[in-house]
Amino acid sequence: MAKKTSKETNSKDQNTVEAEVTAVPVENNTPKVKLTNGKTDDSKEKSISVEQKLISLFSLQQIDSQIDKIRIIRGELPLEVQDLEDEVAGLETRIDNFIDEIQSLEKSINDKLNSIKDCKLLIKKYEEQQANVRNNREYDSLTKEMEFQNLEIQLCEKKIKEFKAQLDIKKIDVDKAQSNHNEKKNDLDIKKAELDDIVAETEKEETELIEKSHEHQKLIEDRLLIAYKRIRKNASNGLAVVGIERDACGGCYNKIPPQRQLDIKMHKKIIVCEYCGRVLVDNLIAETVKI
Repeated sequence: MAKKTSKETNSKDQNTVEAEVTAVPVENNTPKVKLTNGKTDDSKEKSISVEQKLISLFSLQQIDSQIDKIRIIRGELPLEVQDLEDEVAGLETRIDNFIDEIQSLEKSINDKLNSIKDCKLLIKKYEEQQANVRNNREYDSLTKEMEFQNLEIQLCEKKIKEFKAQLDIKKIDVDKAQSNHNEKKNDLDIKKAELDDIVAETEKEETELIEKSHEHQKLIEDRLLIAYKRIRKNASNGLAVVGIERDACGGCYNKIPPQRQLDIKMHKKIIVCEYCGRVLVDNLIAETVKI
């Protein structure tokens, strides 16, 4: 008998996942999963054949693909609705900030007007006191106080003009933001109504398919399910399990060697495409699955 070469004994395809499962026969001929500690799991009776694992994976893929098609019908609407909701919320916050600034400016104007009133009252008081002064020094002191109050009035009037100019700008900004908000809100209402109509048409079917997907996921061991989800996430078309089409991978369309096709048909192990990493099934498995 010829000895195996080290290449034959040590080579291992990194993209091939072999399903090595030990079955424990029972009276009703239904195999059970044998746990690593030697005990059998009586609560979850599952077929451990690679063929049935492939059927379960392909069935799950078909269901998830139908869910993907339903969601494709919605297109970019959910994202558009989300973007519009964010824009509307942002505009509402901006308008609120403008309103707060306007109220602050109006308060500042009122404060300056009150300051002007106080200054005028002081000037009137100083004028009355000047009529009763006893010497020039008191007269000059009151005159300086009056000049100071007049300067305060001029400063307040200048500030009021500045505040009013800012107020006019803020009011224009509020009007623009409010107009933009109304347009976006109208667009949002239209998009939401359109999305609600599409969801209403497909919601029942999608819910049923999601329930089916969850049921099929329970039939697949965790290791394979995690790998399936990872491949689906990385695949642009969401296909993690594909059939063989014209001697090529149904996902990336790269040619599959005859020997590898034979291995796939044997259903002895789970084989993935060496180019794209998708799980490969033969036509027999694809024809068996009816969703």
